[in-house]
Amino acid sequence: MDSKRFCLDLTLQDIKDWCAEKNLPLYRADQIYKWLSSGVIDLNEMNNLPKAIRTELDKSFAFNGTSGSHDAMVMVNEFISKIDGTRKLVYELYDGHIIETVLMRYKTGVSICISSQAGCKMGCNFCASAHAGFGRSLTSGEMLGQVVLSQHHIGERIRSVVVMGIGEPFDNYDNLIGFIKLANDKDGLNLGSRHITVSTCGLVERMKDFTSLNSQVNLSISLHAPNDELRKELMPIANKYSLKEVLDACKEYVKKTNRRITFEYSLFDNVNDSREQAVELVHLLKGIHCHINLIAANEFEGSPYKRSSSKRVDVFRKTLEDLNMNATLRREMGTDIMAACGQLRRGMEASKKNDTN
Repeated sequence: MDSKRFCLDLTLQDIKDWCAEKNLPLYRADQIYKWLSSGVIDLNEMNNLPKAIRTELDKSFAFNGTSGSHDAMVMVNEFISKIDGTRKLVYELYDGHIIETVLMRYKTGVSICISSQAGCKMGCNFCASAHAGFGRSLTSGEMLGQVVLSQHHIGERIRSVVVMGIGEPFDNYDNLIGFIKLANDKDGLNLGSRHITVSTCGLVERMKDFTSLNSQVNLSISLHAPNDELRKELMPIANKYSLKEVLDACKEYVKKTNRRITFEYSLFDNVNDSREQAVELVHLLKGIHCHINLIAANEFEGSPYKRSSSKRVDVFRKTLEDLNMNATLRREMGTDIMAACGQLRRGMEASKKNDTN
């Protein structure tokens, strides 16, 4: 970005400071911030700003629609599911990295699943993102951009955000917290913390840091196994952090925030989906104020795992319920456009490759 800050990384105070430096009236800062918060980052569209101010903004920060430079963040493709209307938006960043964002419509409104990194370093064997390589972490503004640009694109307010797309959010901790602050800003997006959910595979130190903030942001843990041995096969991070360490951090989060924690559990055929493993999972999570979000695993080309049969999923869920464990089966959305859990980025990388052949 030629060392320019991305415009969506700016707080209202940053813009006010810039206006003061340029001897501009402070109401201009409010105008600029309103444009940005509404998902307009193309200077040419900011029609209530004089050209001289837009020129100065162009010199100072990275926007779209500027002369002689690459767009800072632009949507380059959109896929719409014929099954349920789920949208996958593909964004290209200033340096050519590709990220994917998913919009899902529920009865309660539109929810968005955003990426925190271009690629992922965690290496989970069942996830397509892990097989696409790692580019870099996103800035706070690039995370916010997925929300405000998508919202502007569909012309509708987004009700909730889940940071569950490409990347491990806690591996990009500082920018994640910066994003949450930007999203919470009452003068900006004005999205409440309880409408934001962050998912982690279990980076214990960052979980503790997150808990110490005493935030009302929801926390979700990618678990996927009822014991350390199996979890190590599925998730390399389990070689660093034991389930005991992860669950101790979870208990501290619940105690500190008084919030229920969610455990994500993808079901793989004859790997982690037996009745005995369901019982083991109940014993593992006993005493934790939690909810288990079961996921009928989504397959992708090259994956060593197959999704559990409907029968095995039903038996697993019923076993949890019979043992008084709160569990639901996640509704599948966007599977035909590779937008479901564990499928992101892989499809886009393949399509880009095909486009160049």
